[in-house]
Amino acid sequence: MRKETDILGNVEIDDSALWGIHTERALQNFAVSERRVPFSLIAAIVTVKQAAAQANGELGYLPQNIADVLVAACGKICGNENDTMASFPLDALQGGAGTSTNMNVNEVIANVALQAMGKKAGAYDALHPLNHVNLHQSTNDVYPTALRIAAISGLRSLSDALAKLQGAMQNKEKEFHDILKMGRTELQPAVPMTLGQEFSAYSEAVARDRWRTFKCEERLRMVNIGGTAIGTGLTAPRDYIFRVIEILRSLTGMGLARSENVIDGTANADVFVEVSGILKAAATTMAKIAGDLRLLHFLGEIALPPMQTGSSIMPGKINPVMTESVMQASLVVRANDFMIAECAAHGTLQINEFMPLIASALLESIDILKNSALALAPHIDAIKADAERCRSFVENSPALMTALLPHVGYEKTLLLMNEFNALKKKNAETFITSFLAEKLGNEIAKTVLSTTNFIGLGYVKKEHKE
Repeated sequence: MRKETDILGNVEIDDSALWGIHTERALQNFAVSERRVPFSLIAAIVTVKQAAAQANGELGYLPQNIADVLVAACGKICGNENDTMASFPLDALQGGAGTSTNMNVNEVIANVALQAMGKKAGAYDALHPLNHVNLHQSTNDVYPTALRIAAISGLRSLSDALAKLQGAMQNKEKEFHDILKMGRTELQPAVPMTLGQEFSAYSEAVARDRWRTFKCEERLRMVNIGGTAIGTGLTAPRDYIFRVIEILRSLTGMGLARSENVIDGTANADVFVEVSGILKAAATTMAKIAGDLRLLHFLGEIALPPMQTGSSIMPGKINPVMTESVMQASLVVRANDFMIAECAAHGTLQINEFMPLIASALLESIDILKNSALALAPHIDAIKADAERCRSFVENSPALMTALLPHVGYEKTLLLMNEFNALKKKNAETFITSFLAEKLGNEIAKTVLSTTNFIGLGYVKKEHKE
């Protein structure tokens, strides 16, 4: 064990631990959930620390040898998630606007650097978590900046995943383009369409989500690094403030820029609410699609690929489990959206104390949506259609007669529907095609019941002779 000291007193820490006293206290204080601070956020904070170390080294605020060893330590941490994640054990639901996570990162970077210098963890006389790693920074500019970086990275991956889902929908749109089926409203037969058209609507919805996800990165590029405690830049030299953003832009490959109003960027979290709203929209789309696919599978118009046995008591039962998984994921994202909005609303004056939950919920939503899209895309690729089943719903539905309206009017169409329903009760083998041919003649029946008529945009008016 080693002993470390802060303003509150002494704490003993396992000598093998790379964290220090601030992390040890947070471990004891914030043991409230199973939510861990996500490594994507840790890696983004480490990247901010690397940019700060480089800037401070270049500008002479840190000895170059200290800056170099800090930069190397940051690279080692980011490049070895499996080895270093154990050094970041904190609960995401922590007080202090993320200070404990910032200090955890400071301490781990310091101790990794100290080991590289041939010294023991905790030998802070040589290299200090605050005096060196955290130089010219505050949790209040580091944490929001890092969250923006982590979110942008996640959104790019999510956009790629949505592109795969959109592609799967488009493939089915082409594959099913000529399969006639009954469209439905209020869960009742409406008018015919093709199965391809049905999937085209899903494709368009996912395309919008993909576009919104891609574009909302722009909202996150304005960062408040250099603003320190409340955005005024107190204790940070001017040349550092401008240089650290340039380095951070280079390290991340992102178009980051300093907030036009850094105090605003420090105090307000509405940008995360906006991004979460876009994630909620994507989650809503995916839930709608998953629910529809489950229903179409139940109707027998499509067959979802079997994924696993569905019951511990009913042999041979197969359930639409992938769609149910996606629907549950959607619920989590929409619940997270509520939490993010509440957290943003409860920030006070020049800080948002609830940034840890904003970060946890936002990054979780991005990951859940990405993984759901990646799981759903190959599932859709394997969907099979039952063309005969689809057409049987069309040929047996009186709603098909809606297509008669331009030819015979509403009242006569209604009379024909009632007559058909009466015949259907007497003879289940009665079909719309033969019924209309008998009542209206083959030519009108053929025109009205053609696939082109059903799926075209509008109808062509024909002149009828007296």
